[in-house]
Amino acid sequence: MPINYRIGHGYDVHCLEKNKKFTLGGIKIEHYKGALGHSDADVVIHVICDAILGALCLGDIGSHFSDTDKKYKGIDSKILLKDVIKLYESKNYKINNLDVTILLQKPKLNRYIDKMRKTLSDLMNIKISQLSIKATTTENLGFVGREEAIAAYCVVLLRSS
Repeated sequence: MPINYRIGHGYDVHCLEKNKKFTLGGIKIEHYKGALGHSDADVVIHVICDAILGALCLGDIGSHFSDTDKKYKGIDSKILLKDVIKLYESKNYKINNLDVTILLQKPKLNRYIDKMRKTLSDLMNIKISQLSIKATTTENLGFVGREEAIAAYCVVLLRSS
């Protein structure tokens, strides 16, 4: 039986605001600004969810976890990811690899990347070598460069199990 591969892509953006909690890649980030959203606004987990859902042709994160549903208000995005994991496992898929790029002017994320990778790879029950997380600035250009928002992209390759 041949192995079936599926590719998915995710994109998310959230406004940044002073004195808000900042959760990214399942961990707390120390900064004077945090992301706004109906959930905890973790753009890294959101793009991972969107990429996986896209690979399976199951819509997007909003169609599964509506931002108008009170039960998701302030929810830890790791809970949402666990539900997405159940979906791809129920369809007999496994993660081959994920590649995430975070666009954020400040703070620099170098010291947080390894902890994000460990937290998320443990949650998804994959090897840390299957999850790449990178961060870049936009050289002070656009809403990210003006420190008004954070954005992220993700590409995932799933394989049938």
